[in-house]
Amino acid sequence: MDANQIRSLRPELRKFLQRFDECFGRSDTRGHLSVYVEGQLSDLPRKSCEPIADAQGVPPRTLQQFLSLLAWDHGLMKTKLQRLVAEEHASVHSIGLIDETACPKKGEKTPGVQRQWCGATGKQDNCLVTVHLGYAVDDFHCLIDSELFLPESWSNDRPRCQRAAIPDDMLHRPKTDIALELYDRARSNGISFAWLTFDEGYGKSPAFLDALRTRGQNFVAEVPVTCTGWIEKPRLTTRRRKRSGRPAKQPRLVQGSPRFRAVREMLEQEPPLRDQPWRAWRVKDGAKGPMVWEVKHVWFYPRGADGLPQEGAHLIVARSVLEPTTIKFFVAHAPREATPGVLLKVAFSRWQVERCFEDEKTELGFDHFEGRSYVGLMRHQTITALVLQRYLSIVPLAFG
Repeated sequence: MDANQIRSLRPELRKFLQRFDECFGRSDTRGHLSVYVEGQLSDLPRKSCEPIADAQGVPPRTLQQFLSLLAWDHGLMKTKLQRLVAEEHASVHSIGLIDETACPKKGEKTPGVQRQWCGATGKQDNCLVTVHLGYAVDDFHCLIDSELFLPESWSNDRPRCQRAAIPDDMLHRPKTDIALELYDRARSNGISFAWLTFDEGYGKSPAFLDALRTRGQNFVAEVPVTCTGWIEKPRLTTRRRKRSGRPAKQPRLVQGSPRFRAVREMLEQEPPLRDQPWRAWRVKDGAKGPMVWEVKHVWFYPRGADGLPQEGAHLIVARSVLEPTTIKFFVAHAPREATPGVLLKVAFSRWQVERCFEDEKTELGFDHFEGRSYVGLMRHQTITALVLQRYLSIVPLAFG
């Protein structure tokens, strides 16, 4: 966006940013927010602190301190953003989107950076990874929360963490645990999700799926071909195996019960799935025409973290019409009457969180952060999410 476009939007921009005045104790600190946001919306090729400051005529150190050192409450900013989304975009069709993204970095001082899988480059690379929660309703989508994935190498090196201003109580933990924290925080701030969806990196964790079931959350999870369970629910017992001794405290499978199978095996060997004809479903209309997948659908009992059958769920097998060798498996925790068409629409909504990442990286400088502070990184990502949420709809020129 050029200077004239930003100038014309400045009154609307200031009015919007005033909603977050409470996050700042000082007016001069508050003023840096509009400088930073205008820089993100500009047509600068690089949108880190130094080029933004140079373009706005302020000392670069001023913006660097705004992100990393000055006292203001970015947690409250995130809370207010989520409440704003809940107020303006609440819907019985809302979908929560869990995903992660990587930003390639040089050096070793950016918080959380190490050689790990980097989706941006498609290989093991030096990068930082953050886990995100998105929100989508129809054509609207935005990111509402994020957290750094802290590798074990960082977690075990507390002096290194202290140099990057990483809190002492922040430790390495699975990405699924981070996702649950983001979900719980959004719910506490009034966000309601009719559905949640995520890829097999999260769907492969029985404990994560169990946690969502416990919370009463409907979800459609892509799962790996090794996901196991039963089409016919096996019987359980708490009777002891021998005539003497105490009764078993935990249920177990009745002896002789059918063994669990991987979903890939089910597709090839279980008659209810193997013999079921493929049914074509039009998932959505894309830029290149309608997206059509062929589907098989059965009721299914996933194998939980304790090795026992969980409550019944939908198992959806989807095969691409254009590339029949591409087959995806989804497990959906939803009412039994939910149709495959509805479940597929949720499952294939993940493009919206990918679009959020693309827009934030190509338009707002999401991956241009060059600081060495965890606080600065989180503030940068929170402000970027705030800008994307507001300007996707009112600044179409910026997001083509």
